[in-house]
Amino acid sequence: MRFMGIDPGTRRVGLALGDDEGGLASPHKTLTRVDDPSLLREILSEAKAHEVESVVLGLPLRMNGLEGPEAKYARALGKAIEQRGKLPVVLWDERLTTVSAERQLRGAGLRGEKKKGLIDQAAATVLLQSYLDARRSSP
Repeated sequence: MRFMGIDPGTRRVGLALGDDEGGLASPHKTLTRVDDPSLLREILSEAKAHEVESVVLGLPLRMNGLEGPEAKYARALGKAIEQRGKLPVVLWDERLTTVSAERQLRGAGLRGEKKKGLIDQAAATVLLQSYLDARRSSP
């Protein structure tokens, strides 16, 4: 099964791709969020182009586990992807994915603008990889 991981942000949205066969997620693309309808069109276009069968969407929970406005936005985006794209959406806890992605990019020697351009893709990759790992380890 082919998956797309999405790290939804207020300005940029990171995308990652992965599948069950290889079990590895890889960074794909960063979308600039102009407005919700155009973002949805871009996500669905990428999903179709890469034959995505399921979407793993980051659910930005607060550290105490409660949902804020960002989580409500993610839920609405997930619902729109399911309805318009006819794709199943799994909401996945994304706490600390950006922190982990920043550490990885820093460890690779990326700083400043280069890091800024890749951080959202990297966060989507961490998110999707954690989902794929959980799928592989569950019966």
